[in-house]
Amino acid sequence: MTEVDFDQISSYQRYKLMASLIVPRPIALVTTLGANGVINAAPFSMFNMIGEDPPILMISINRLQDGRLKDTAANILHNGQFVVHMSDEPMAQKMHHCGESMPSDVSELTTVGLTPVPSRTVTPPRIQEAPIAFECVLHEKLETPSRYVFIGRIQWLAAREGLIDTEAWRVNLRDYKPVARFGASFYTRTDDRFSLSDKPGEAPSVNTAIDQM
Repeated sequence: MTEVDFDQISSYQRYKLMASLIVPRPIALVTTLGANGVINAAPFSMFNMIGEDPPILMISINRLQDGRLKDTAANILHNGQFVVHMSDEPMAQKMHHCGESMPSDVSELTTVGLTPVPSRTVTPPRIQEAPIAFECVLHEKLETPSRYVFIGRIQWLAAREGLIDTEAWRVNLRDYKPVARFGASFYTRTDDRFSLSDKPGEAPSVNTAIDQM
C-alpha cells in the first residue's frame, strides 16, 4: 500500500493528489457581476451542497500565483451575490472555455457564446443554456492562505422545462445529465448509471436509468 504523509509534501503535491483522487466532482459554473458592470463566468469543481436548512452550498476558489484574487472571488466579496449553474454535455465545451484567463473587462459569456438572462433575486445574470441555476447570496466565507471558501445561501432555483415536478418535488433524472470533473482536463458523463439493491448479497443492476428521485 502506498502511504503519504501530507505534512511532508508541498501544497502543489497535495493539490495534485487530492484533485485527482477525490473524483468525480460536480462543476459549478459561476456567474458574478464586477464593479465595472462586466459579467464574469468561471467553472469550479471544488464545489458541493452542504445542507438544506438553510439551503447552502460551497465553492472554493484559489488565489492566483501572485496572490491576487480571481475575478469570481473579488466580485463575491464586493457584492455578496452569485449564480451557480450545473453544466450538461451540450454546453460542456463552452463551460470549459470559461475557465481560460481573460481580462476583467471581458465577459466570458460573450467570448464563448453563452446567453445571459436576468435573475429573479440577485444582480448577476443566469445562463440561458444551463439546465440548472441556483441564485445565491453570500452566507459565510472562510479564508485560507491559498483560497477563499464561499458558502452561498440559495434563494431561487431555475430549471430547464421538464426537469422538476414541483407538485411531487421529484427530479427527472432521465433527462438530467450533468458533466463532472475527473482531474486535469478530463471530464466524465453521468448517463452510465446503476442502482444498488437494499437487500444484502443482491448484485447491482447495471445501466439502469434512474427516472426520478
